[in-house]
Amino acid sequence: MTAEDVNAVVQGFREAAQRAAAAGFRAVEIHAAHGYLLHEFLSPVSNRRTDDYGGSFENRTRLLLQVTRAVRTVWPERLPLFVRISATDWLPGPAWDIEQSVTLAHKLKAEGVDLIDCSSGGLAPEQQIPLQPGYQVPFAARIRREAGIATGAVGLITTARHAEEIIHEGHADAVLIGRQSLRDPYWPLREARELDQEAAVPLQYRRAW
Repeated sequence: MTAEDVNAVVQGFREAAQRAAAAGFRAVEIHAAHGYLLHEFLSPVSNRRTDDYGGSFENRTRLLLQVTRAVRTVWPERLPLFVRISATDWLPGPAWDIEQSVTLAHKLKAEGVDLIDCSSGGLAPEQQIPLQPGYQVPFAARIRREAGIATGAVGLITTARHAEEIIHEGHADAVLIGRQSLRDPYWPLREARELDQEAAVPLQYRRAW
């Protein structure tokens, strides 16, 4: 990518945020994880550039910070801005890791980010990920504790009781449910009943509910 290409990416994110605001969205998330472009710039595994966007930590994080700054200039201050990161590449060094993620979170907080969505991996096929329920929660807990910013926990969290435990124990400020909602579109309604909580049942479903 040339400098002009990089500038075009920053502008593209800015315009996307403007469209989201105009469409009435109440939150936006910058995706900088899972091997997508911003993650490719962050990680020394994929970033082999020798200009201002490669090499040092400051250079590798430059594009994400520019994107964040551009989005924040057009996204209303009263509405939350999330950034999703891969907290580690799950690879031996030199690679992206949790220590760099904590430092990045400090910088993102200064740019007006409200929450770090803490995922991991997704950059290289040789990654070694110890899959188990809640395996990424420690990343959210550490970033929350050391960077002083709200975090979202993700990763094989499939029950509301597990999610409630994560929040109750102070490991994260939110639990973000993705694949489980895809597997079961009624998951929020089922889990609300499991916790003896009221759920917002869509009007069309109320007779059956």
